Amino acid sequence: MPSPDGQARGLDRWLARLPFVRGRQPEALPLTLDRRRIYVLPTRLGLLAGGLLLAMLLGALNYNNNPGLMLAFLLAAVVHNGVVQAHLRLSGLRLVGFSAAPVTAGETLDVRIRFAPGSRTREGVRLEIVGGPAARRDDAAGEWRLSVPTRRRGLHDLGRLRISTTRPLGLAQAWSWWWPAQRLLVYPAPERGGPPLPGAEGPGQPRPYPGRSGEDTHHLRDYRTGDAPRQIAWRASARLDRLVVREYETGASRDVRLAWEALRHLPYEARIARLARWVDEAEREGRRYRLELPGEVLGPARGAEHRHACLRALALLPEAV
Repeated sequence: MPSPDGQARGLDRWLARLPFVRGRQPEALPLTLDRRRIYVLPTRLGLLAGGLLLAMLLGALNYNNNPGLMLAFLLAAVVHNGVVQAHLRLSGLRLVGFSAAPVTAGETLDVRIRFAPGSRTREGVRLEIVGGPAARRDDAAGEWRLSVPTRRRGLHDLGRLRISTTRPLGLAQAWSWWWPAQRLLVYPAPERGGPPLPGAEGPGQPRPYPGRSGEDTHHLRDYRTGDAPRQIAWRASARLDRLVVREYETGASRDVRLAWEALRHLPYEARIARLARWVDEAEREGRRYRLELPGEVLGPARGAEHRHACLRALALLPEAV
C-alpha cells in the first residue's frame, strides 16, 4: 500500500506530464509565476474539511436550520479564502538567477537561488528539486540555498524545481514548476597520487630561490598576467610609466608544460584527472604553467583566473567515444 507521500509524488509526476503544464522544458531566466503557472489542489486536511462542510450543509438543509446554514456558509468562505491566499503566496514570485562556485566531481554544489519576492509575504514557501533535496531559506541574504550532489564533470543541469506552499490554513496546496536553462560547472575530479609535475624537482631537493640581476632597464620586462607582486620593480615602473617586473637570470624555474599528447598512454578520463591534479599542484607551488589541449592552448600564466580557465577547459572536453 503506497504511503500518502508516495501517492502525492505520483500525482505530481502525472500532472507534470500533461501537455498544458508549464515548466516541462528548460526556460531562460528570469522566470515569473503568473496565475496560469500555479496549480491548486486540496490537501488531506482540506478534503476532510470539505466533507465536514458538506455534512453540515446537508444537515442544516434537512432540518431547515438557518443558523446551521449561516455557519456552514461562513466556514466555506473561510476555506475559499485560504485557497485564494495559498495561490497568492506564489503569484508574482520571480526567479532572478542562481549561482554556485565550481566544485570537483563527487562533491556537493552549494547553489544560491535568488528571488524577487515582490510586495506580498512569502512565508511558508517550500522550494525543492523534483525527486531531490529541498532548499534552505536564508532570509538574511534574501535567497534560497540548495545542496546538489554531483557525479561527473561538465555542465550540470539543476533540473526542474518545484515551489509550493500550504499556507495560511493548510487546507490547499498551491505549487508550480520551474526549469532554468542555465547550467552549473563541475570541475573534473583530480587524480589521487601519481607522478609529480613535469620537470619538477625530485623529493627532498629544495628549489633554488631566484636571485635578482639588478634594476637596470635591460634587466626588466613588461608585466604579464600571473606575475607575482613581489617581482614588480616599483621605482622603475614609476619612471617608465608602466608596470615592469624584474627578470631573474639564475635559479628561476621553467614554465611547466602540461600537454595532452604527452599522456597518450593513459585512458581518456585518466588524462583529464592527471592534468587537473597537475594544474592544482602548479598553482599551489606558485609556478607558471601552460595547458595544451586538442585545439586549445592556455597560458603560460598562473593565478585563480588561469586555474579556472584550465579546469573549465578540462571539464568541457567531450565525453570519450
